[in-house]
Amino acid sequence: MSNITSNKILTTLRQLISEIRHTNSSNKLTDSLLVKYIFSQYHKFKVTDQQLCKARQEAKFMAESYLCYLRSVREYNELYQHYLSKGERSIEDTANLVGFKLPHDPK
Repeated sequence: MSNITSNKILTTLRQLISEIRHTNSSNKLTDSLLVKYIFSQYHKFKVTDQQLCKARQEAKFMAESYLCYLRSVREYNELYQHYLSKGERSIEDTANLVGFKLPHDPK
């Protein structure tokens, strides 16, 4: 296994754990079944330089796909909370949301 490939795999693992940390309400990730499953899968598909393993490439693809899914769900929820969760807005709030300024009323 080349050093570059192993760095990419570890980066993906770290990003997966980071996304799980965003969604997990408890502080201890070591007790999480999801984290235990991810680590077991990473250990299961560990290979040496002499082996060619398509399952490892499939596992890498699946890990990247789950990472993309988790990140997308988190970003969607952030956008939803920011734009749609407040119900009816005033004209001034809507203008501020999109970056416009309303003309001031003359007194």
